[in-house]
Amino acid sequence: PAVTSPCKILKCNSEFWAATSGSHHLGTEEAPEFCTALRAYAHCTRRTARTCRGDLAYHSAVHGIDDLMVQHNCSKDGPTSQPRLRTLPPGDSQERSDSPEICHYEKSFHKHSAAPNYTHCGLFGDPHLRTFTDTFQTCKVQGAWPLIDNNYLNVQVTNTPVLPGSTATATSKLTIIFKSFQECVDQKVYQAEMDELPAAFADGSKNGGDKHGANSLKITEKVSGQHIEIQAKYIGTTIVVRQVGRYLTFAVRMPEEVVNAVEDRDSQGLYLCLRGCPLNQQIDFQTIRSAQATEGRARRKGPSLPAPPEAFTYETATAKCREKLPVEDLYFQSCVFDLLTTGDVNFMLAAYYAFEDVKMLHSNKDKLHLYERTRDLVPGNTAPSGTPLTLWVALLCLSQCWFGLL
Repeated sequence: PAVTSPCKILKCNSEFWAATSGSHHLGTEEAPEFCTALRAYAHCTRRTARTCRGDLAYHSAVHGIDDLMVQHNCSKDGPTSQPRLRTLPPGDSQERSDSPEICHYEKSFHKHSAAPNYTHCGLFGDPHLRTFTDTFQTCKVQGAWPLIDNNYLNVQVTNTPVLPGSTATATSKLTIIFKSFQECVDQKVYQAEMDELPAAFADGSKNGGDKHGANSLKITEKVSGQHIEIQAKYIGTTIVVRQVGRYLTFAVRMPEEVVNAVEDRDSQGLYLCLRGCPLNQQIDFQTIRSAQATEGRARRKGPSLPAPPEAFTYETATAKCREKLPVEDLYFQSCVFDLLTTGDVNFMLAAYYAFEDVKMLHSNKDKLHLYERTRDLVPGNTAPSGTPLTLWVALLCLSQCWFGLL
């Protein structure tokens, strides 16, 4: 069954945007209408508060409402109807093309130094993580997890089971918060969910807001409902979000200086794109049989699970993955693994597009492909050196047959 979020903060955001579009151009005589819409916004967030406790966009909206209440001297008591105010006039910041130099990362931060070193992080499939240090991991990470958390932006993903009771998870929700930065951008929130890949921020805007450098942050829709790209020039960052089948993929290109810009370095342990998944959340192909034993035994004693939409054998899975991924690297292996564990051919496309994003975003073209490495080189993320893909797949199939007899 499709996973739906009970948190309705996106609806609250869009209603407020519709009611206040262009309100920053209103005269003082129309300020009461803005306050009315703001109170309605606050009322909407209160209605969904219980189901939004762990939602970054919700907490951002609540803080934003408080700030706006103070700025416009709005009373918390009063009418809450939402009159539609006039739309943005020509020449608004949504259409500005000029930006101050400080809002262009390469021009402002590196005038007298070498070009920045860019890094890449990606998350796709069941889910598979490529970190900023080119470590490749397959993880469980069910529920909400932070991918990026630095001085400029936060990225959080929510992973849900592909099938009821399954340990196979995939990304069903993504929240990105761009923090307010100098004269460049206001704080902006982007949120995507299954079957909802907006081509705008949560407030309906497509750039960084009212500041002079607003267009240093822009959203572009590449394929409607399937592929968006966010350019944050003020921090030299490009983000690609896709919906492939029912689930989301994430890829980012970011300068090392921005990657490491954190006030509390101790908090980086939860920063998945930098440090990887915790050891207890990693799935090691070498130990996949024992993982199946600990996690599969309880499931198979319970009610029978529905069959995956399509059953793949090792031969049919490798043939299908080879159609899009001719090089047998870790993207290819991930594709095979996902087809065997989920039966969903869209996971093959997720691996394919993840690699296409790597080709576009990774700064070192010699490091596009990743291959199996020993456990000593990359702890807990791949099979031991020399262990062929066929062996761990055989172990997977063998363990599934064994538990079928229990």
